[in-house]
Amino acid sequence: MFKPIAIIAGEPNSISSEIIFKSWKLKKRYKHKPLLIIGSIKILNQQKNKLKYNLKIKKIDINFKKKDLQGSTLPVYNVDYSQKKPFEKISKNSQKYIFKCFDIALKMIKEKKILGIINCPISKEHLFTKKHQGITEFLSRKANKIGNEVMLIYNKKLSVSPLTTHIPINEVSKKINKSSIVKKVKIINNFYRKTLKKKPHIGILGLNPHNFSKLKINDEKKIISDAVKQIKKNKIKTLGPISPDTSFMLYQKNRLDVLFGMYHDQVLSPFKALFKFSAINITLGLPYLRISPDHGVGENIIGKKIANPSSLIESIKFFNNLN
Repeated sequence: MFKPIAIIAGEPNSISSEIIFKSWKLKKRYKHKPLLIIGSIKILNQQKNKLKYNLKIKKIDINFKKKDLQGSTLPVYNVDYSQKKPFEKISKNSQKYIFKCFDIALKMIKEKKILGIINCPISKEHLFTKKHQGITEFLSRKANKIGNEVMLIYNKKLSVSPLTTHIPINEVSKKINKSSIVKKVKIINNFYRKTLKKKPHIGILGLNPHNFSKLKINDEKKIISDAVKQIKKNKIKTLGPISPDTSFMLYQKNRLDVLFGMYHDQVLSPFKALFKFSAINITLGLPYLRISPDHGVGENIIGKKIANPSSLIESIKFFNNLN
């Protein structure tokens, strides 16, 4: 059955349109499934002209056909939004527009019109009123899957996943518990086996330096070690707890596919230093596949035509793994 990928244009005042244009211009260089954009045609045309990209944009409706997505013209499902200049300062003005784009994409998912969604970068600080929320948490709530969401930053050589996502560091230890670790590692394992047809080897990191703490409640001994034992009983290939400071040095030696950490920057900071733009952000635990480029809005390079489209291209290419 014909099912394209829907790309949500994201924050209008960002590098989103630039990486869309670049990915579209380069599309003959990589294999991909049919795709469409959900966003403002008016803004995309303004930004296309500002950035001096020679490409045409066409409007498609909800009943698009395969032929509508073929050819060299960029197909866009229009969502009304306007501003005076092609690029302006990021603010809360685009909130309703971005949420409407997501609502349309989720409606297409529900009606089985698309294979999955890719959302281009958004500014969490301006989009969400609730503290410490990101797209991962937002979509899990929309799908009634709160607590099942898993952030997987994926690369063929190594992927990483944090137990906790967008929370302050002083709240991390309060959120670490055996059941959450076991549940999320199971979700990662199932994703690898069903989608990638691979039995993953998952390394689980401790929390404290050298996995050592003098506190009465020792996270590594009382929680993480017990979680690893439980995971192994489920016949999931697991190693841990691993000392966080050596984990990225030893993943090749131990032939690990995934490093599962306790908090966001514990695994994302070294991972991004290693893989830069060759990684993508996949939300697991949803009833559909959601991916985004593994970078932000690029506020300091908006409109400069120097944004790297590699992560968006890798996001598009990942859908080739799906039947």
